[in-house]
Amino acid sequence: MARLVEVRPVAAYLRALNPDLPRVVWLLQAGGLANAFGNGVVIPFLVIYLHNVRGFSLAVIGLIAASNAVAALFSGTVGGALADRFGPRATLAGALCIMAGAFSLFPLIDEPWHAFALNMLAGLGSGAFWPSQSSLLARLAPVQRRHAAFAQQRVTMNLGIGLGGLTGGFIANAEEATTFTTLFLLDAATFLVFAALLTRIPSPARPARAGGPGSYARVLRNRPFRSFALLNTLFIAVSIAPFSEFLPVFAKNESAVSERSIGLIFFLNTALIALAQVPIAKWQEGRRRMGALAIMGVLWAVSWLVVAAAGAWTTGTTAVAVITAGVLVFAVGECLHGAVQGPLVADLADPALIGRYMALSSLSWQVGFIVGPAVGGVVLDAEPLALWPLAAAVCLVGSAWALALERGLPQAVRRTPHPEAAIAVPEPG
Repeated sequence: MARLVEVRPVAAYLRALNPDLPRVVWLLQAGGLANAFGNGVVIPFLVIYLHNVRGFSLAVIGLIAASNAVAALFSGTVGGALADRFGPRATLAGALCIMAGAFSLFPLIDEPWHAFALNMLAGLGSGAFWPSQSSLLARLAPVQRRHAAFAQQRVTMNLGIGLGGLTGGFIANAEEATTFTTLFLLDAATFLVFAALLTRIPSPARPARAGGPGSYARVLRNRPFRSFALLNTLFIAVSIAPFSEFLPVFAKNESAVSERSIGLIFFLNTALIALAQVPIAKWQEGRRRMGALAIMGVLWAVSWLVVAAAGAWTTGTTAVAVITAGVLVFAVGECLHGAVQGPLVADLADPALIGRYMALSSLSWQVGFIVGPAVGGVVLDAEPLALWPLAAAVCLVGSAWALALERGLPQAVRRTPHPEAAIAVPEPG
């Protein structure tokens, strides 16, 4: 464990990948790597724990997963305001401690209400985590290199999740409930590692506020941002949410894929992101952002059709191979999302209100994680093979929406900037 989260070697390695980013950005991303490792240990196996170990139905589990996002709706807006008022570093540290406490109690779950309560507590921390972490990254990174910083964040987090999933696959065993205790305690420890690392990162100065007092009403008056957040909600509900919540249990129960193979599938997905995210972000420089999201939606639709085919016609080793092919296609779409979503939000934001912008951006994820699991759990429980073609169809709707949305974006933010040219950020409104 110590070797996996040792700060200095990891930070030096990450900095070598993109040396024009400041050292403090790499320190932040090293903490994110440790934290993501713990999340990766748990994420692929949480539904398996609740369904196969604790005996909860998939419909109930879908609602449990959605409860996390419901709690995060509240804490995300509060966390964004706190990040603007007291600084993102302090807000992030508090969120990490809340999540550490929640996941350390997950082994005690015995009834569905226990899972609801603890998942909502974790959601309170998660909701504040994302806007504060994104605000801190946006303030630490140079404006013209934000897309590189957010892309590299996607690399470190996915690398951590992949290594965690691979590790968790060797630990988790649905026949032994105590193996999941190990997973949850390991995850809780990594939240505390990240919180400790924040003491070595300076709190950035707050930008001067112009144009009246800060409020979410001012953010919501920014029509391009509002439209983009709605589009992101759609994509998350039919892509990242079912990938995280339902793909592992679908693979295990419909195609007889083992926990170890599930961990391997997640590792290969995240390993490809770690390898491809920076090249794809560089390829995206100077190109249309909404065009990239349209391609992303098509790739995600293809990946879900491949997963559906695996569940319908394959089992065991063949299923592992087919599902892996699908999730590798999915990973390329994730790289396109990583190169566009976070940087575009930051470029649309008023710098003095970036915590609130990131909070509402995170809210788009949380709403997606409410709708996706709540609807997907019911569909998966009733007809497992129907979920994936339905999600694929909605992904294609999102692609068309992205192309239509491009006309509403300010001209200056429609394309990803080149590193040598500072982006002209328009006044929000």
